[in-house]
Amino acid sequence: MISRLSSTDVFMSSQHFFSTLWFVFGTSLVFMAAGYACTSLAAALISRRRRNAAAPAHDLQAVTVLKPLHGTDPRLYENLQSFCRQNHPQWQLVFGVRDPQDPAIVVVRQLQQAFPERTIDLVVDQRVYGANLKVSNLLNMLPRARHDWLVLADADISVDPDYLARVTAPLASPEVGIVTCLYHGCPQPGFWSRLGSLFVDDWFAPSVRLSHTFGSTRFAFGSTIALRRDSLQRIGGFERLSDALADDFWLGELTRQQGLRTVLSDVVVGTEISETRPGELWQHELRWLRTIRSIAPAGFVMSFVCFTWPVCLLGLWLAPTLWSGGLALLALAARMARFIADCPARRPASDWRDLCLTPLRDALLLLEWAVALTSWQVSWRGQTLHARRDGPARQP
Repeated sequence: MISRLSSTDVFMSSQHFFSTLWFVFGTSLVFMAAGYACTSLAAALISRRRRNAAAPAHDLQAVTVLKPLHGTDPRLYENLQSFCRQNHPQWQLVFGVRDPQDPAIVVVRQLQQAFPERTIDLVVDQRVYGANLKVSNLLNMLPRARHDWLVLADADISVDPDYLARVTAPLASPEVGIVTCLYHGCPQPGFWSRLGSLFVDDWFAPSVRLSHTFGSTRFAFGSTIALRRDSLQRIGGFERLSDALADDFWLGELTRQQGLRTVLSDVVVGTEISETRPGELWQHELRWLRTIRSIAPAGFVMSFVCFTWPVCLLGLWLAPTLWSGGLALLALAARMARFIADCPARRPASDWRDLCLTPLRDALLLLEWAVALTSWQVSWRGQTLHARRDGPARQP
């Protein structure tokens, strides 16, 4: 005789099923967070050894540095000055602005007076070729470039005297398409700027090092892109990027499509974190995250495992066992060890107070990650653009 299940039995059975499901999900979260924290620590240690074993550069060619400018960020003069103090045998600096009233012009004039022995050119040109105004600036600057080895670098980057010699050395190989390098945050005084610096130092840079350790070269960063003029011509020039939001990434991607190799330099440069208010920081990081999402949507969706603190806490709440607790402790210990291992890449060395900010940094990143999934729209220099996976950035 077959008895029927009562409604209470069905309810209890379904409740047990969902409890088990949430338990497995929680355990999986802690396991993934621990796995990411440990592998990213290993990648940081490997990267540190590579930096220490970097070979000196030889047979250097003349270089033109193209630096598009827009307004005056904090420490603009000091950052641009670092490009005038290179120990490279021959280089040219080309600065470009679109607005004849741009205050950056005054800063460039000061550099020309302070370094009369350097070749420093300034291009002021309002012509626009597409939605990306930075690329329009580069197109206007390129005719003034005297040399066939080119370095593109954002305005807010600071470098050491051996920077040009080291980042351009790989271009001697005809198989190399571009050379790029990571950066560390240089915060302004204040809480929010320090939190923004951790976005770079404690999330972005470690994730790039990890992917590079596993063989990926699908990256290129506006901090530095070095390439030969013939490589630029092979991809159709800067014109190909006139509507691209992530122009740095697509410059690398287009050269890779030509069979050329991307090199991640051992050089780590500094980038100014100028956002000192929460709204500014939110908008800037949301733009970064949506741009990353447009480039690698699948990887972006899974990037929540990088946010160690909230992921571990959520996992422990769903699966409160000794096994999950041990994995969470392992994840947090690896996270702190990676922070310490990465300190030599930051200049000056990060304050220990930053380590205490990592739980808040992770929580804010998780919130930004969730919001970034809701839209493709980004705000950049007064423009509203939409990130697209196929490259172009169009007005809505």
